[in-house]
Amino acid sequence: MPSRQSPDRTLTSPSFHAAASRFVAGLQRSSAILLQPHHGLPDPPPHGMPGSLGRIGALEVRLARTRHEVKQAQQLRFRVFYEEMSAVPDLVSRLKRRDIDSYDAICDHLLVIDHAAPPRLRIGRKGPKLAPAIVGTYRLLRQERAEAAGGFYSAGEFDIEPMLRAHPGRSFLELGRSCVLPRYRDKRTIELLWHGIWTYVLHYGIDVMFGCASIEGTDALRHAPTLGFLHHHASAPEPWRVSALPDRLVAMDTLPASAIDPKRALHDLPPLIKGYLRIGARIGEGAVVDYRFGTTDVLVVLPLEFINPRYIGHFGADASRHAA
Repeated sequence: MPSRQSPDRTLTSPSFHAAASRFVAGLQRSSAILLQPHHGLPDPPPHGMPGSLGRIGALEVRLARTRHEVKQAQQLRFRVFYEEMSAVPDLVSRLKRRDIDSYDAICDHLLVIDHAAPPRLRIGRKGPKLAPAIVGTYRLLRQERAEAAGGFYSAGEFDIEPMLRAHPGRSFLELGRSCVLPRYRDKRTIELLWHGIWTYVLHYGIDVMFGCASIEGTDALRHAPTLGFLHHHASAPEPWRVSALPDRLVAMDTLPASAIDPKRALHDLPPLIKGYLRIGARIGEGAVVDYRFGTTDVLVVLPLEFINPRYIGHFGADASRHAA
């Protein structure tokens, strides 16, 4: 037990000061977001982009059109990431009960809306309004917006610059923050989300999709079979093999291929990653533990030429299958 005259060495260590600096920087970022009155306001729908990107029965997929719809998407993310799962909210998210970060302002927000569910009554500046029931969401960040704002979200965990430099002239789209309410986690909702993404990709001439995908839990040892399966059976080829940042890299090859049961590992994969692999995506080198969200993250890369042709045929080369 340190005395008052002899301060605890932990408080004077370089690691403590580094952690304190990160904490203060996080508070500063949170305060900056909190003070932005129009944070999360999307651009108007682009010329030529249909108002509705697809529909199956009462479910519709489209982009968020108003600031309030972005807030609804953030509320949905909070319910899934922080209340259902084990993410730890920062100051802003805790106060507002929404999953908020600085990237929301530069992203498009894909929404799945259930028109059969009772709409929510909200009181705005212009009086009461009925808000649609948003049951699923995805966040889309185009390369030109990311570069204008300082970079992609994934760059905080993975060294994506070599991939971007190796493919000049190709247009990249980052996918992230995907979540769906529990009762809507079925084929229809997932199919609509992918139909919306495919429509968006065709509209903007996107060549490559990528982004972080998460495995719940931070125990890399427990995830060794899953990570090993991805490393041995789904690694991206060299031009697309993005590595985790050196100071955050968790090895994925701690188990040899012979020690992994592929059927069991495939069964244990999160549905989102399993879906990415089914479509044709590949996985980068090394994982990253995200303690704030309580996950172990891998980098998913999906150039359009990797997409299984049967999925292009399923959604339509012109995204016409579920067109509204």
